[in-house]
Amino acid sequence: MRHWRAFIGLALVGALTVPGAVAPQARKISRIGVLSPFSQSDGPAPSFQVFRDTMRELGHVEGADLAFEYRWADGKYDRLPALAAELARSKVDVVLSAWSTPAALAAKQATTTIPIVFVGVGDAVGVGLVGSLARPGGNVTGSTFLSEETVGKLLQLLKEVVPRASRVATVSNPSNPVYVPMLKDVEAMGRRLSLQIVRLGVQGPGDVEAVFDSARRERLDGLVVMRDFVLITYRERIVELAAKHRLPVMYGMREFVSAGGLMSFEPSLAELYHRAAGLVHKILKGARPAELPVEQSSRFELVVNLKAAKALGLTIPSPVLLRADQVLE
Repeated sequence: MRHWRAFIGLALVGALTVPGAVAPQARKISRIGVLSPFSQSDGPAPSFQVFRDTMRELGHVEGADLAFEYRWADGKYDRLPALAAELARSKVDVVLSAWSTPAALAAKQATTTIPIVFVGVGDAVGVGLVGSLARPGGNVTGSTFLSEETVGKLLQLLKEVVPRASRVATVSNPSNPVYVPMLKDVEAMGRRLSLQIVRLGVQGPGDVEAVFDSARRERLDGLVVMRDFVLITYRERIVELAAKHRLPVMYGMREFVSAGGLMSFEPSLAELYHRAAGLVHKILKGARPAELPVEQSSRFELVVNLKAAKALGLTIPSPVLLRADQVLE
């Protein structure tokens, strides 16, 4: 009997040491390649933490079954195609274009097989990222908003805050393809508000001073600064010059208001990243991007800086304040 018990004990020990016999299988780590136009010190994009938090809520734990691989363009458009190609060669499970239309287009050019999810692109159909919002086709899907709607609202807000305004300028990055087909529509919106629209561009730091020199020469009544990662890089200088020239400026990104700017109106980035995480989750579970509709933003956020308004000698109308999601004092 003693020998029989010894034999059973040895058999059990042997079973426990046989590779794969009862040891739990390692969890597959899904690799998400994050293509960011920003620098590592700035982080992948404004509100990106919402994406990471949502992935965790959906059951994906960084370090356990999820890993991020970042590529940083450091504010240079021309670096995006090579960085996207690097991610494609590394065979990540999903490429996440974390911010901007140029990044999303670079990702699409780099691979036709790896799923791509873009975040917060303006007019995804118009720039050729997807065939339609309902059925994107190919390997690309994401979250989008209508740029014209955002810019039109900024023009309307400028007219409400500065009723006498008649000549204003849009400030965009000429290298950003989303604005090429859109500026004519913006000028038509301006005419409906009795505003003559002037186009100004910023591609590098030297252009920022030139914008405000042009505004002074042309006697502009205000500016509308578009959404663009080059422009957001120079936000502190733009806000500083707006205050120096006592020029009302509306911004397409709240980071400008946080830096001391007057007012911003933009789609909710938190909502867009939340939606993008849901799409990535479905793809990791086996869904095909071609069959995942592009998510459209349903929330927009208005932020008003009363301190900046006071410095400009402006009184923000009560209807504008009542619509504001946040008022800085």
